Amino acid sequence: MQRRPHVDPATLVGSGKAAEIAERARELDSKLVFVLNDLRPRQRKNLERIISVPIVDRTMLILDVFAQHARSREGKLQVELAQLRYRQSNLIGVGADLSRLGGGIGTRGPGETKLEVDRRRIQARVSLLRKQLEEVRRQRGTRRSAPHREPLVALVGYTNVGKSSLLNTLARSDAFVADQPFATLDPTIRRVYLAPGRYVRMADTVGFITDLPKDLVNAFLATLEELREAELLIHVLDASNPDWPRQRTAVEAILHDLELDATPRLLVFNKIDAAHGEVPSEPGALAVSARSGAGLDALRAALVERSGAPA
Repeated sequence: MQRRPHVDPATLVGSGKAAEIAERARELDSKLVFVLNDLRPRQRKNLERIISVPIVDRTMLILDVFAQHARSREGKLQVELAQLRYRQSNLIGVGADLSRLGGGIGTRGPGETKLEVDRRRIQARVSLLRKQLEEVRRQRGTRRSAPHREPLVALVGYTNVGKSSLLNTLARSDAFVADQPFATLDPTIRRVYLAPGRYVRMADTVGFITDLPKDLVNAFLATLEELREAELLIHVLDASNPDWPRQRTAVEAILHDLELDATPRLLVFNKIDAAHGEVPSEPGALAVSARSGAGLDALRAALVERSGAPA
């Protein structure tokens, strides 16, 4: 940890601190240096000259986690597009071999540098991915335009607050669940029973995080379009996490960026079975446990009232 009056534009931490980090990395025989901030290309290039081990910043880590969890073709396309956009904006100083992207895309022309060739290869691949994702978006739009009797509600929230577990419990389904960030990348929609003759379609979406990289938000727009079709957003919070107010603010900021301020919301505190001490409360919020089933009847009743689920 370091406190500075301002970020050093050349190395983020200052040349003296960078040398100290390099020495510490050698003492510990470190294989990797992780930087909590996002590095600018110039800062990365200068740090790589001082520190002899690979440097990973916050966005790189998030992109890597997303890449590990992508399962569907759509999810893999979205993650690769985000990675390429990030690499495109940080090409100077990365020093990565991009030949695997080539596949015969582009050849070295007279006077071209490796950097120019790499940029051209990335741009060609980005263009291809955009076309493929546009086809995904078109297909998704066709499915959304099909007549549906039940209204659509969407689960939103910070990563790892239990949205998928809540969906599984309500719909008696088997969507992938794991106690780890970004376990869900692909949208999942299930039909949920609320009361006799009343149902909704419930969508599970990718979890958010504070300062979610813009490249990821842009890459996942096709997925997040499900939110624009929802008649109600269920904002799920982790009742067992004392940091829930900050997480709530982060999610609301992303929903604002997605122009979803006008969509009605229902605040739901999940994991009350794991909460130590008093369960958080907010006006109009519900407290539930996807694991024990506590509070789910009240949630179903609220959905009947607020989603306009037809009888």
